[in-house]
Amino acid sequence: MPLLAEYAITPDVFDQTCYGSDEIGAVYLQHLKEVLLSEGLVRNLRGGEWLSLLKADDRPWHLRGKELLKKLIQQGRLRLCKSCLPVYPSTDAEWCQEALSCHAVLPLNGIVATRTVADRFSSQPLVASIDQLPITAWWAGRSPSVRLRRSRAHYKENLHLVLECANSIMFIDPHIDPSLNRYSDLVSLIGSLAGRNPVPLIEIHRVCYVGSGPNRSIVVAADWKRRFRIIEASLVSAGLSVEVFVWDDFHDRYLISDLIGISIPYGFDTTTDPTDITTWTRLGRQERDDIQKEFHPASNRHALRHQFRVP
Repeated sequence: MPLLAEYAITPDVFDQTCYGSDEIGAVYLQHLKEVLLSEGLVRNLRGGEWLSLLKADDRPWHLRGKELLKKLIQQGRLRLCKSCLPVYPSTDAEWCQEALSCHAVLPLNGIVATRTVADRFSSQPLVASIDQLPITAWWAGRSPSVRLRRSRAHYKENLHLVLECANSIMFIDPHIDPSLNRYSDLVSLIGSLAGRNPVPLIEIHRVCYVGSGPNRSIVVAADWKRRFRIIEASLVSAGLSVEVFVWDDFHDRYLISDLIGISIPYGFDTTTDPTDITTWTRLGRQERDDIQKEFHPASNRHALRHQFRVP
């Protein structure tokens, strides 16, 4: 299971009449909310018709379900998906079939329904009842960390949902330098954001020096601008822009977005050594937000030496 996963949820999950009591529904929906708002996206099926159904008053939606939907919208965690079935689903089971059909086109990590709907799809391991999630393999298999090779392919595989859906992305690595070959794959990662509408906010954060110990030397602003100008042409062709922040000093490395924060111990450089394995860890929401504040220009935790935009 990736650090950021994508699910489909059938409408019955939000319906208070589909639970034995409001209290039982509240418990299940609260657990679902905690996971989705930290590590998940929800597919907005049939070009947004799924959301339109849930925003209408045609069914008695559970209060906790309404709260969850509101948060998903506010945090940008709904991912629009084209219709896959030829006709509009008229039942919860048909919405589940719509989700399965979309999964065949663009894979999901799981589909959440209530027991009545899930029992009709018992042969489909991707479909689970909300009350059975703790014993469902794909849900129980979630992990706050992942082991991967330090290669462009593995970085893209583990970041594809972030790159496709996040509205803001901060690449925080004290040694990022586009003029170095080992960071050329980072340029490719950023380039994969091309075609997004709206264009995401992209930031790069690094330190003002190169080298270490007695070999450390401060690099002036003009030189940093020259080094980052290397990626200007590729950014222009992709319709992208990057804000670069050069700080006095820091050591830890992260990817911080509006959807997820990840601790990345070795940063964003890559290697061709297939035995070079690293571990990425998903941050809690509070830690992610604190790191974002730490690298804000108004923060006093580091001294901002230079700031410029490319192009």
